[in-house]
Amino acid sequence: MDDDFLLLNPGPVPVRESVLEAMAEPMVSHRSADFEAVYERAQAGVEYVFEQSGVAGGSTADGTALLLNGTATMGMEAAVANLVGPEDHVVALVNGKFGRRFARIAERYSENVTRVDVPWGESIPVSAVAEALTPETRLVTMVHNETSTGLQNPVWAVGDLLADHDAQFAVDGVTSVGGDVFLVDEWNVDVAVTDAQKALETPPGISAVYVTDAVREEFDGESAPFYEDLDWHLRKEESNQTPFTSAVPLFRAMAAAVEAIESEGMDARIDRHHRQARAFRHGFAALGLDRFPEATDHTVLSNTVTAIQLPEQIRGDPADFFAAIDERNVSISGGQAHLGGEIFRVSNMGSLRGDQVVRGVRVVGEALEAVGIETDVEAGVAAASEWVDG
Repeated sequence: MDDDFLLLNPGPVPVRESVLEAMAEPMVSHRSADFEAVYERAQAGVEYVFEQSGVAGGSTADGTALLLNGTATMGMEAAVANLVGPEDHVVALVNGKFGRRFARIAERYSENVTRVDVPWGESIPVSAVAEALTPETRLVTMVHNETSTGLQNPVWAVGDLLADHDAQFAVDGVTSVGGDVFLVDEWNVDVAVTDAQKALETPPGISAVYVTDAVREEFDGESAPFYEDLDWHLRKEESNQTPFTSAVPLFRAMAAAVEAIESEGMDARIDRHHRQARAFRHGFAALGLDRFPEATDHTVLSNTVTAIQLPEQIRGDPADFFAAIDERNVSISGGQAHLGGEIFRVSNMGSLRGDQVVRGVRVVGEALEAVGIETDVEAGVAAASEWVDG
């Protein structure tokens, strides 16, 4: 057995040694010049990721990244709370757990929410989004990469619908920003949210929102929770600060992580994530496994999270299968909510090496054999290996 622990959950993801070392530096005041220098580095790196997550040059976005002392759910709530009042019409797009979370947040702040709701793992028809929009629609919420199902939703297509519409567009880019194409300006995104613990390769605890210059005028910080007043965050950002006590070690970690991402370059990073996702998909297919989601209409499969149906023999009671994975010092995730016992999910977010992706496929094959399911482990390894090195 390989003794090195391999974390393949779709967050938190493995972090670099340089990130861990940054967290271990001596503590400083969150109101000191030392911390302000850290904030400036972290913010610049996060803005690089938001603005350059595209093919050959990235986006033409003009905005500001704000670092938040809370995970991405805080960013999702901040996006809604600063833009929506009780009577404002919100269209919430739901085809998984995190689309549902965005909708539930919207329903906390507005009494006029229209859900475009399809079964988890199915594609959201863009035509249904168009039908839900009205001239009074204030906000549309959408998840780009639905972590719970392994689908990448067509933010670009919904953004096209909103090009000539007064509605604002808030997008959860939690498991795509930093690992896949994300074009803030070209997709007409007004507020984008991401998390430290996903493709940015930072320990959990902080997150970031990117707000375009145009949407800043729409914020009503007085209507938002005190802690999530984005007007206040924008004012403090001008002096490289947050309104409240900052998690100093986590900001240091973020600074180190995004500087490493910039060294790799977003084009190369995105290409690597695409190849590794294909390695997982081809490897699992060669093991005889079926993928879970069905990508139709404008929706495609995720390039950072792979969701696979559990074989019928263990569906509903996969405890022994997951135990066999654990015994091999690898961690993967099962399904969430009603998908528990139905699927498993693996991540290639961050800086996984090709051999680690192949090991993930091998261990899944070995675990299947351990619970009595016939498979061809070497075929899975061979199929995955064809993709990892490009």
